[in-house]
Order: sequence, then C-alpha cells, then structure tokens
Amino acid sequence: MSRKKTRKRKRLSILVVHGPNLNLLGKREPQIYGKVSLDRINKLIRDESEKKNIRVTIKQSNHEGELVDLVGNARNQYDGILINPAAFTHTSVALRDALSACGIPAVEVHLSNIYGREEFRRQSLTAAVCVGQVSGFGEQSYLLGLNGLANAIQKAHL
Repeated sequence: MSRKKTRKRKRLSILVVHGPNLNLLGKREPQIYGKVSLDRINKLIRDESEKKNIRVTIKQSNHEGELVDLVGNARNQYDGILINPAAFTHTSVALRDALSACGIPAVEVHLSNIYGREEFRRQSLTAAVCVGQVSGFGEQSYLLGLNGLANAIQKAHL
C-alpha cells in the first residue's frame, strides 16, 4: 500500500498596517469612508484570518517613520504585508522604498476608490511595489486584499 505524502502547509504570518487617521474611522467623513470603525475592521480581519489559518499582527500609526520601521523590520517576522497607507499612499517615497526593500509581498488596500476622488489622490506611490491593490469596497477591501495576499504568498512557495 502506498501512502501519498502530504506536505504540511506552514501557517502564514501577515502584518496588517493601517496608516494615518484610520484610527478615526466611523467618525471621519462617513460619506467617503463609511461608518465602520477601525476596531470593527480589525475584527473582520481577525475572523477571516482565523478561517484561513493565517496569523495576523495589526498595527496603526499616524507617524510616517513608525510605519517605515514596521515595514522595514517585517522581513524576518512575516510572510507578507497588508497595508492601507492612507494619505502616505500619495506622498511617501520613504514608505514606498521600505515596501520595495523589505523583500516580502505586500498588498495595498483602500476603503474608498482613490481613482474616483480628488486628482492628488489618484496617484499611488506605493502600489507599484506591491503585488496588488484593492480599493473602493469599504471594509471588504481588507478581506479581498488579505485573501489575495495569502494566495500570492502560497503561489510563490509552490
């Protein structure tokens, strides 16, 4: 009798990074960002990650340097990064460089459709160094991004 070898899949570890002002979700411009709070988004991410057997670490900061440090130090701790750079999407070469240099895949997410907003928000400095971008689906953008990132990581390891 032959036994089929099954390869045990390593539990993925993903860093979730929320950028500036996302701590104000639910209160800040609900007509654009919706009424969902950051705590609710984090719960949705945790619930989805449990279903997919993914370990997540969730961080939020309003400070560019702190976000750059989180991303820059992610290489030896995480398999990928799910990031909503928020306003730094359009302004931070430093965050873009950290994403490029960290050596692990990242997916950029946005609650609103940045391409349907003000002209200055239609350019993402960070998207080009990410494996994908999801925008415009509210809190579902995070879940779509999480699943896309997990698939990209698993494909890369086949």
